[in-house]
Order: sequence, then C-alpha cells, then structure tokens
Amino acid sequence: MVRIFLVDDHAIVIEGIYSLLQNEKDIQIAGYATNGEKCLHFFATGTADIVLMDISLPDMNGIELCALVRKRWPETLIIALSTFNQGTYVRKMMEAGASGYLLKNAGKHEFIEAIKTVIQGKTYFSSDAKLALKTDLQLQNDIPPLTKREKEVLSLIAEGFTNIQMAEKLFISPDTIDSHRKNLYTKLHVKNTAMLVRVAIEKRLI
Repeated sequence: MVRIFLVDDHAIVIEGIYSLLQNEKDIQIAGYATNGEKCLHFFATGTADIVLMDISLPDMNGIELCALVRKRWPETLIIALSTFNQGTYVRKMMEAGASGYLLKNAGKHEFIEAIKTVIQGKTYFSSDAKLALKTDLQLQNDIPPLTKREKEVLSLIAEGFTNIQMAEKLFISPDTIDSHRKNLYTKLHVKNTAMLVRVAIEKRLI
C-alpha cells in the first residue's frame, strides 16, 4: 500500500486528486495540507510514502518545502504538482530532491503511473515537463563560466549601478570595474549594457 499525502492550497485540487485515487486498491490517501506549515506539522507525527506537492503555496514555495521535507524525512518521496511547465521550476524542484513532476491537468492514468514509477525509485516527468527540463539544461550548458567578481558586477549592473558606484561598493577601482564589464560583454557576446542584462536574464545568470 502506497500512502499519499497531498499539499495544495486549493480545495478543489485536493478534492479532485482524492476522487481520482481513493478507489485505487494499492493507494491510500494519508491526509492533506493547504500550506507548508501544515505539511511539516503532519510529518512531525505522521508518515507518507509520497507527497504530491504544489509549487505555489501561500506561506512558502514548494521548492523550499520539498528541500525541507527531504532533509528531515529523506525516506519520503516528492512529486511536484504544478500548473507551471517552465524548465526552471522543473530543474529547481529536482535539485530540491523531488522524484517527479506532474502538471495539474494530468489524468488519472498519469497520476497512477507517476506514483508507481517513483515508488520504484525512479523519476517521473510529464511529457511537457521533460521537454521543458531538457531545454532548460541546454540553456544552462550554454552559459560561459563567469568568475565570482564578474557575477557580482553583473548583478550590480542589472540593478542599475554605475561603474563608480560599483567600485565603491566592491572596494575596487572604476578601471577594474570597466575591465570586468568588458569581459562580460565578450563572454556573453553583447555590445552594450541593455543587451548584457537581457542576455543575463535569458540565461538565468541574474
């Protein structure tokens, strides 16, 4: 018997999943929570094999909650449940320790397949999530290596700091800041600050 715990702040989603799974002989709904705090409170005394966890919660995001649950109760598996199919969300949930990623529009068959796959120690992605993750990882691999100082300068540029202001903040000379700026232009193949910030956002460097 696989014990499932649901975490979602929308009652209709919880009711919908419950109705999908309640008659499955090998699946038992252990309970539900509408926010992260209630989820953590449940696991302080209760147990479940798998948590179907929404990413968007009112008190903390699912990425943070996933990491907390996995750290405190490492035997508990997480399947992210979301309306978001962007690769960033998929990647961050997997980095936080999730074993799967389902979109909320998944049907009964896919929910059951995901649960059976994850309980066997494997990972499960909906087709859209798998494609989004692949695209995101390709984008990450295309990012040129930046030094720690270059990352600091890039972040300050994005915030609108001038060379002089950055120099004062980082305790280095304006000429050194200018050198870092030029190196960033070269590495990211841009010609001006506007292009630099746009490309940095696209590549998720800031």
